[in-house]
Amino acid sequence: MLKALHEMGVRSDHAYLAGLGSIVLSLIAWLSSRRASRDNKPQADRWGIFIGHWAPTFFAIGVGLRLEEQDD
Repeated sequence: MLKALHEMGVRSDHAYLAGLGSIVLSLIAWLSSRRASRDNKPQADRWGIFIGHWAPTFFAIGVGLRLEEQDD
């Protein structure tokens, strides 16, 4: 999968930016959900955590792509 992403032009920097973006999106989703339903804190927490789990995946893909870039 990483080799295919590398051949499609996806670079490690793209994955790292996606990881950082998912952290920001997690915060935005948590704040938005928290404000939309003031009495439903568990729902807001679940949205933030769900999106926050994407960041480690993007960072891991970035590390794998970095290794692919070094092989070139």
